[in-house]
Amino acid sequence: MKSLNPRVIKESFALFEPRSEEISGYFYGRLFAENPRLRTFFPPAMDRQRERLFHALRKIVWSLDSPDTLSAFLSRLGRDHRKFGVGREHYDAMGRALLATLRKFAGDAWTAEMESAWRVAYTTAATMMIDAAEESAASQPPWWTGEVVGHELHAPDLAALTVRPDRPLPYTAGQYITIQVARWPWTWRPYSVANAPREDGLLRFHVRAVPAGWVSGTLVRHVKVGDTLLLGHAAGTMTLDPDADRAILCVAGGTGLAPLKALVEEAIARDPDREIHLLFGARTPSELYDLADLRALEDRAPGLRVVPVVASSSDFDGEHGLLPEVLGRFQDWSEHDVYVAGPPEMVESTVTVLHDLGVLAARIHYDRLDDR
Repeated sequence: MKSLNPRVIKESFALFEPRSEEISGYFYGRLFAENPRLRTFFPPAMDRQRERLFHALRKIVWSLDSPDTLSAFLSRLGRDHRKFGVGREHYDAMGRALLATLRKFAGDAWTAEMESAWRVAYTTAATMMIDAAEESAASQPPWWTGEVVGHELHAPDLAALTVRPDRPLPYTAGQYITIQVARWPWTWRPYSVANAPREDGLLRFHVRAVPAGWVSGTLVRHVKVGDTLLLGHAAGTMTLDPDADRAILCVAGGTGLAPLKALVEEAIARDPDREIHLLFGARTPSELYDLADLRALEDRAPGLRVVPVVASSSDFDGEHGLLPEVLGRFQDWSEHDVYVAGPPEMVESTVTVLHDLGVLAARIHYDRLDDR
């Protein structure tokens, strides 16, 4: 096989990025026209799927010079695609549709060198994904069936669910799992597990129903105890460094508390005396939905300090303000490992403030939403 040519791929990709929406739409139209059966593998609404396609393409293009990053990303995609029913035989169809799409949108700028470079790049990527999927198939199912054994409604738009998988589902504290509900087949959404791994295998999820959120609205308002969900493989890199014993700062906005609570449980299980600060932010005191449980956790762990932060409330006896604003009111965080989760804007602002406060980028951990 010819070797990869990252230079040609990156240079030609500049032709396509300004037209990402058109290209994604054309790609799926071409794919489904030539392979109608593949349409059943995808959700009814394709908006998010088209966004994910171009994000994945961009990630692959800019990782071509970093073999480890490329391999990790494609291996995760390959394993993840098993839950959609994608097999070895489907990759050829997707490759043909992709090359046809790129030729069309490049127009007269398309060259034989580009054709060769993209063909090699796609073949390389597909091989990595197929190999990872087949390796995963030897030991794990494409998905798990989970029974809802607990459903607590904390607010009209906020619920905590407890789910029992039909078999052990391996994950690490801080990771997320994709969920599909019966009401919306082939529509998977990521939710962080809110507890460290337990002997009973139970998984906790904190879910806020968002506008036009098909899955989140169903999980909050319609799912009940006894219902079943489909659960995908665990993913995400916001996990504890097993070799570090530095103090920890967790900054949680809203349901971003879920993965950070799991991390705190894991850290306490390893060392109850480890210094941990958990800043839990919400708009109002009533939205500090899990505070009682956090206080109970604090009572069991001498090194844990939970600090609730409310954006606006005159009668709240505690810290006021937005999470990024209050970070500078406390101690020096520069020697801490920091974990951040919450709405994307809050995460971005918090990371910027942490940099300004002297925290090294390598010690700031968060999962980017577009990588999910």
